[in-house]
Amino acid sequence: MSDAISLIVGLGNPGQQYQQSRHNAGALFLTHLCETAKVELRPNSKLFGHSGSIKVAGQEIRLLFPTTYMNNSGQAVAAIVQYYKISPAQILIAHDDLDLPVGTTRLKMGGGHGGHNGIRDVIKALETADFLRLRLGIARPGESSQVLDHVLGEFSRQDALVLADEFIKASAILPMLVAGKVQIAMNQLHTKN
Repeated sequence: MSDAISLIVGLGNPGQQYQQSRHNAGALFLTHLCETAKVELRPNSKLFGHSGSIKVAGQEIRLLFPTTYMNNSGQAVAAIVQYYKISPAQILIAHDDLDLPVGTTRLKMGGGHGGHNGIRDVIKALETADFLRLRLGIARPGESSQVLDHVLGEFSRQDALVLADEFIKASAILPMLVAGKVQIAMNQLHTKN
């Protein structure tokens, strides 16, 4: 796998009430990238979301926050992929992951959706699962009946600080992903300091 990424998608739900929710961890990562690069995402109705771009290691990387709600994220991803002729292997999708504790971030290529409806819809829309995922841990609550309230609830102050550190670590591997060095990026991200 030597494809260099050229698109980063941050999954989440639109609307002020969801902005800081655990389910919006991917969108929060995109916000971190924008704030660091001092760029702003702009509404783009053709792409069903807010889009923009940043420079990483001298390369232009497109950014997308779908505003279709999480369960229909594939509509926006398919639209930007078709518009800019981006292959699925060049996409990095940042999303929340119940199966990882807060403070754990993993890079994964391909595989199933793991019960994540946003990823499920992207796989369906692209007709492939062969894209990179940045899995941001939000931890699973004790009872399965609490999952919905958990993902739509906000991070505690402590967890928000931990997540901010994870965003910095994830940002540090982007130059490797832009160079197509996925395994090296994985090794760096997955190695605890």
